[in-house]
Amino acid sequence: MKKIQMVDLQGQYQQIKEAVNSSIEEVLNTSAYINGPLVHEFQADLEKYLDVKHVIPCANGTDALQIAMMGLGLEQGDEVITADFTFAATVEVIALLKLTPVLVDVDAETYNIDIEALKRAITPKTKAIVPVHLFGQVANMDAVMEIAKEHNLFVIEDNAQAIGADYTFKDGTKKKAGTIGNVGTTSFFPSKNLGCYGDGGAIFTNDDALAHTIRGIVNHGMYTRYYHDVVGVNSRLDSIQAGVLKAKLPLLDTYCEARRNAARFYNKTLSVSEHITTPVTKSNATESCKDICDTCDCHVFHQYTLQITNGKRDALHKHLLDNGIPNAIYYPVALHSQKAYADTRYNESDFPVTNELIKTVISLPMHTELDKEQLEFITKTILDFVD
Repeated sequence: MKKIQMVDLQGQYQQIKEAVNSSIEEVLNTSAYINGPLVHEFQADLEKYLDVKHVIPCANGTDALQIAMMGLGLEQGDEVITADFTFAATVEVIALLKLTPVLVDVDAETYNIDIEALKRAITPKTKAIVPVHLFGQVANMDAVMEIAKEHNLFVIEDNAQAIGADYTFKDGTKKKAGTIGNVGTTSFFPSKNLGCYGDGGAIFTNDDALAHTIRGIVNHGMYTRYYHDVVGVNSRLDSIQAGVLKAKLPLLDTYCEARRNAARFYNKTLSVSEHITTPVTKSNATESCKDICDTCDCHVFHQYTLQITNGKRDALHKHLLDNGIPNAIYYPVALHSQKAYADTRYNESDFPVTNELIKTVISLPMHTELDKEQLEFITKTILDFVD
């Protein structure tokens, strides 16, 4: 059996080596390292794939979130509601902009923002909601958009983990994750479903005026060189990374399906244990599916995260490492408990689901190159230990 990787970028590269190398060589030969033709080509390709009017590439996913908030004109003290159970970048940019982060609990099945907790958190100072499509599954966007419309709030989708996923609305229509709210953001960190070979990110919107503002912000506030119309930053996707992404984008749906197939194997094999809670998928706000249906498109499994409910999570984490199986705990500390974001406004009783998840979740190897022999070894090792 070949060595198990948490993310096998080397194996993936071998399958696309010719296309990637050709793109990189093109950049080297033209020396168009910043804002070169491949950046514009990738941007156009991604706009077509997402069916969105504007894609604005930038340097990374964290910048994408910050720039989106800057573009919306949020002001110091404005409250921005987001999920407590996620990576710190989501709340980090809110704090950096001197906005007021408001953390709420998550749904026990999907780990995405809890709709009732979101409703309770709204005050006259609330200006925006940041739903996080965690681990690759789209949040309940029917409800989020209804709430935003009722209270006149902006919606900024944190789509760093779910590019390629679809959301099916109650009326049966579909949209790609990241294209539903006022603005969406993503990361092209190497381990993402669509990842480059360094840092990269992008912002999506169908709002022409907002897109114009954001294009200025990412380039020092300039639309004409040396004329600064807005306060901006320096955040660009370089041409080499754009070339890598352009080579990978046509394979994104194939990559996502390979991840779903691995998740199907995990779910089917591991669900036999009463001490393991496997992930569910929700194609809309009402229907959940433990088997990951054959037509699943709502979850792209950036991570495969399950729960160990008999108190053996930490011991399993070590046991897997001892047996050559990489794994991770996303996330061991809730954001409301982090020193940087602690606030007297928060009560532990407000976060029952998050506080349980940080004690039980564990993420298994998940990537496009997993084979049956590896999956069988991983699942057998888990079941033998947990049960």
